Amino acid sequence: MRVVAAVVASCLSLVLHGWAGNRREQTRTAQSQTVPAARPLRVVIAGLVHGHVEGFLERNQHRPDLEIVGIAEPDRQLAAKYAGSFKLQQNLFYSDLDDAIRKTLPDAVLDYSDTYDHRRVAEVCARHGVHLMMEKPLAVSLEDAHAIEKAAGGGKIHVLVNYETTWYRSNHAAYSMLHDGSIGEARKIVVHDGHPGPKEIGVAPEFLRWLTDPKLNGGGALFDFGCYGADLATWLMDGQQPEAVTAVVQQIKPQVYPHVDDEATVILTYPRAQVIVQASWNWPFDRKDLEVYGATGYVLTVRHDDIRVRRGWEKGEEQIAAPPIAAPYDDPVSELRAVIFDGAEPDRLTSLETNVIVTQILEAARLSAAGGTTVRLPAQK
Repeated sequence: MRVVAAVVASCLSLVLHGWAGNRREQTRTAQSQTVPAARPLRVVIAGLVHGHVEGFLERNQHRPDLEIVGIAEPDRQLAAKYAGSFKLQQNLFYSDLDDAIRKTLPDAVLDYSDTYDHRRVAEVCARHGVHLMMEKPLAVSLEDAHAIEKAAGGGKIHVLVNYETTWYRSNHAAYSMLHDGSIGEARKIVVHDGHPGPKEIGVAPEFLRWLTDPKLNGGGALFDFGCYGADLATWLMDGQQPEAVTAVVQQIKPQVYPHVDDEATVILTYPRAQVIVQASWNWPFDRKDLEVYGATGYVLTVRHDDIRVRRGWEKGEEQIAAPPIAAPYDDPVSELRAVIFDGAEPDRLTSLETNVIVTQILEAARLSAAGGTTVRLPAQK
């Protein structure tokens, strides 16, 4: 049985390695031919109030293909905290993004502001013709999403949206199995994203302040974690917009989160499939995974790197390791470099087109929860 399992896993690995397709292979070739390895991507960081900036600096501050040429943060105390924690030079800091861009001439801006500020940052970048990658989600409203889309078009810039789950091998393996026919046509997708709550896990005060503000975050758990499911669903469903959105939100801990929801469930209805998005600030442990049920089998992701699979001809379930994601789509900086320097297409998970649909879903969910009804979406253009 071990031999059989090993053979099956090996075959599946070979199949999944091909998921990236010719586009990624062409991009790797172009990248090696056109961009010297020593040429760093010059970036300005916009804002330090999003806690994910800590992880970004820890992982990327000293990588040779990236150069941080400026940090725009108006809060001097917050700027000083980061300068001390990461030994950043004082001359990197600016109080105004426009000024930082004019003086440093970056290739791109990395946005770690609150979500409400994404529109302003995008419009500043568009005026300067500077590309932008922001932390999820794209916007607090569909109006802002369309404004970002308009600014990007006018400024001829790329706008990418960075999700942690974009870089999970397990998610890409699930996508591959759905699209190579291994489990048949999608019937139901369930996405789980949650943790005990931002206050409970000890996020920094500047992060907690806007996460729990309905204007600055768009909602609570619905926007903070629901965006992951909306993004993954839109990707897995090949960019389809759902026909209808039904959502229920709750304040299970109103004494902790008096102004926003801390629990959300969203149902997305497609012509031949259904997606359930579960977003929570109430779970005892952090969780980011998905379940994809096809007509003839299923695939369940196990955190970042493994999947559990069962297909129609198999008697039981098997857990295997997902193969690596093909470069340059295995890392946000690498993807951004390839898009800017080589003309590569953004991955669908990070693309502006996908994330306008994500915002449409989140806004419909917010309206559905507020009105206690299903919101039907207009026909997709």
